[in-house]
Amino acid sequence: MATAALASLAACGGRERPIADLAASQVTTIGVNSYLWRASVETVSFAPLLQADSAGGVIVTDWYANPQNPRERVKLTVSILDQDLRADALRVAASRQVLQGQTWVEAPVQAATVQKLEDIILTKARELRRQAVSS
Repeated sequence: MATAALASLAACGGRERPIADLAASQVTTIGVNSYLWRASVETVSFAPLLQADSAGGVIVTDWYANPQNPRERVKLTVSILDQDLRADALRVAASRQVLQGQTWVEAPVQAATVQKLEDIILTKARELRRQAVSS
């Protein structure tokens, strides 16, 4: 089996360069996985960005209050931890505050909220990769 694989490689001539797979799961021209980066930026685009560091893989939003619920606001930090498109290469942290009188007070964030954001980002990243493969 290995001999057959070596023979087929030898038949390639050795002078030709392999064609790059632009849709590979590891696309890192910006420092982190570009699919995860693009999907993260798209997902948190509803909130104003304070920081977007593509080399370090960190996105930080400013406080965002939904117009439907102006007495509550959230702030997000998305960290891309690896160059591969993997679920464990993404971490989302959220802070939540509620308005009590004239003061914003820290409030708990449901773990399901953070998990849902991670799922949305991962789904978008996989879709971006699928689109790159099909084009």
